[in-house]
Amino acid sequence: MQNTAIATINDLPFNEKREIYYRLIPPELLDKFNLSPFLVDKDGNDLLILDAEPNSSNTEISLYHQNNFEDPILYGHMTDTINGQIHILLYIMNDPESPRYDVDRMPDGTSTGFGVKQRNIDAETDAILAGLLPGQIRNGMHLLSKAIDSFEHFVKSLGHSHYFAEPLYYHNAIIFERYGFKYQSGRKLMEEINNGFSPDGQFSSQLDGSIFRSENSSESIRLRSWAIHDRILGKPFSNVSMYKEIDDPAQLNTAPGIHW
Repeated sequence: MQNTAIATINDLPFNEKREIYYRLIPPELLDKFNLSPFLVDKDGNDLLILDAEPNSSNTEISLYHQNNFEDPILYGHMTDTINGQIHILLYIMNDPESPRYDVDRMPDGTSTGFGVKQRNIDAETDAILAGLLPGQIRNGMHLLSKAIDSFEHFVKSLGHSHYFAEPLYYHNAIIFERYGFKYQSGRKLMEEINNGFSPDGQFSSQLDGSIFRSENSSESIRLRSWAIHDRILGKPFSNVSMYKEIDDPAQLNTAPGIHW
């Protein structure tokens, strides 16, 4: 089967590409919110917002549990690599019944770029105390394994044997490791981070007990990620790219023995 690129799908008639991108949605998500398989509410409002313009290799998909709700329950942004492979840029699931933390926007409404461009410290403080991860605006849906199953079914249905992902945060890379991803770039950085959080490491010595640099951050993936988000590396977490061969998952672990 010939590989099909995102750009090729986006050139299809709207209903055809909507049907293809529908494969990305885990059935368990529809069941959880009693959503119609047609993804419309009782008033006929479309709950699936698809940004997949012709002549574009980018697609954004947003699924809502109800019309006009502030945040989607699923958001995905993907593109083609230069070789026509599928690359996940962002994939988020939000529990709409959980509290919202405005880490994605400043008090005046401007975007923080999920805390990468600028930070809403008050919102991030509330988020870390609530047990959230960097970048999370709400609790997750605890459906990640089901979502990955659906995504990989989508990828294989397009004739691809592997796909790429770019972890925005340290904890994303650890999660991808646990789901069988390998590093295209950034493995050395991940190993340096683990060494840096060892008892005599350069990052452990910077854990001053402040809100984002808890003294026990070394022993927690979540708290490590917050400290890294707080620039304990001296620079942003970046230049990490990963990929997964669907039928040959890796078994990497750059943070052995570290609990979540």
